[in-house]
Amino acid sequence: YVQAGASFAKLDKLTGNIAWQTLKDQGGMNGSAFSSPVFTTLAGVEQFVVQTRSSLAGISPENGEVLWTKEVSAFRGMNILTPTVIGDSVFTSCYGGRSSLYKIERRGGQWNVNEEWTHKAQGYMSSPVVIDGHIYLHLKNQRFVCLDAKSGADLWTTTPFGKYWSMVANGNKILALDEVGELLLIDASPEEFKLVDRATVADNAWAHVAIEGEQIIVRNLDQIKAFCWR
Repeated sequence: YVQAGASFAKLDKLTGNIAWQTLKDQGGMNGSAFSSPVFTTLAGVEQFVVQTRSSLAGISPENGEVLWTKEVSAFRGMNILTPTVIGDSVFTSCYGGRSSLYKIERRGGQWNVNEEWTHKAQGYMSSPVVIDGHIYLHLKNQRFVCLDAKSGADLWTTTPFGKYWSMVANGNKILALDEVGELLLIDASPEEFKLVDRATVADNAWAHVAIEGEQIIVRNLDQIKAFCWR
C-alpha cells in the first residue's frame, strides 16, 4: 500500500501489479502527496488513514473504497505530516493552515468526521510524537510546541531550532534529528521544555533518524553512521 502515481494504491508485492488505485489527482508538482499512509482501526473498522494535498481520508484496505473524507487546507497543497491517530481521532497540521484533531465516528452505517479542536500552530516537515496525552510538534516557524491532545491547549513553545526535524520516542524520551545533523535528547514534559543533551552527528541529515535496539542510525549525504544509545 503506497501513496504514489498521483494516488493511493494497492500493489501485488511479488509482481508489482496494481490491485486498485483511489484518491487520484492530477499529479505533477500540483498533485500527488508528500504524506504517508497509516494503517489503523477507527470506530472499530480497520482502514488506512491517508492525507492528500487537500484532504484526510479513510480507505478500505480490501477494495480502496473511500470510507470518509475531510478537507484540510494547506499552502500549495503542502500537507507533509503523516496523520497521527489518537484513539478514534486523527491529528494533523498543515503548512500555511492550522493544527486540528478530528473525531471519526460511525453511526447507522454512516461515517462522521467532527473537528474536536483547532490551533493556529502550523506544522511543516516533521510528524509529531504523542506521549501521555500530549502532542510534541516541530513547527514551520522552527519552534517546538507541546499541545494538550484532549483540548488543543498550547502548554509551551520554545525559541527557534533548526528547520527540519525527524523524531522518535522511547518512553518519555524524544530523539530529534535536525537537518544540520544535530541530535537532540528531550524529556517529554507538559510542564516545560526539557533539553537533556545535544550532539552533532552529521553534516546534513534529511533522512529520518532510525532506531534499532540501542543503535541510532543516521544517514548523512554520503554515508550512514551508527551510534550506541545507552
